[in-house]
Amino acid sequence: MTDRAQRPSAFRALAAALSIVVKDVGQGLLLISHNTLALLGLVLVCLLVVFGSQPGLRNSVEHHALTWLAERREARLELEGTESLTEPEPAAVQRVSVVDLQHLPQTQAALTHWLARRYKVAPEAVGRIVQEAWQLGERSRIDPTLILAVVAVESSFNPFAQSPVGAQGLMQVMTRVHDDKYQAFGGERAALDPLTNLRVGVHVLRDCIRRAGSVVEGLRHYVGAAHLPDDSGYAARVLFEQDLLKSVAAGRPPALRSAPPREPAIQPVQPEPAASQGLEQLALAQP
Repeated sequence: MTDRAQRPSAFRALAAALSIVVKDVGQGLLLISHNTLALLGLVLVCLLVVFGSQPGLRNSVEHHALTWLAERREARLELEGTESLTEPEPAAVQRVSVVDLQHLPQTQAALTHWLARRYKVAPEAVGRIVQEAWQLGERSRIDPTLILAVVAVESSFNPFAQSPVGAQGLMQVMTRVHDDKYQAFGGERAALDPLTNLRVGVHVLRDCIRRAGSVVEGLRHYVGAAHLPDDSGYAARVLFEQDLLKSVAAGRPPALRSAPPREPAIQPVQPEPAASQGLEQLALAQP
């Protein structure tokens, strides 16, 4: 009888001990999980702080990750026997100078659409040029429509235009003459970057207007006709284009008309210089 009475007590004691062990193990696992999650959260916060404060490191990690994904894709295509005609380059979009037209003020958006139709160029690219012209106009105190008019006459909004004598870009600035102005942008090759060419061109135009004392005479200096009998109608064409742009900006889109014809020089003493040649003469005459 004594053994039978002791057995339930032993079972109860064993069950109580197992319950304590299971409870302790469960609490230990819960505590470990809680600490592990807290540690992971702390590591994640530290990583966010590091990547947020060091854009270069973030860009490097993104570049390596995208490169690895691209390599994996190429390897998969090779195994499948599918030839890849183009190598993925996700960062290529960063080299494009464009703007979301929805972010432009109404006046700039109207000019963008009109210029894009007239010169058959992409609105997003023209919009970025228009936006930059407005910013440069505020800093240089030049009417932005005058800047855009010079671009229209000089290059028809072709950022890669080049004259026979070496004037390049939107505003047809003589790269080898104004190479010093391109040093801040990395060198002469920046002349074919639309925004850089626009900034250097506005710099030259501002200096011409200040030296000449008026917009008309400044345009004559810009084209290199300051000491010639006339400028072959260059200033008239630029101002004509500016009048069109002002009408568009005011909400009165004009009918597309032809610009004034080039006027022959009166008693020319030398062959008529191109706009780019004039820029070279102007730069060489500067002290």
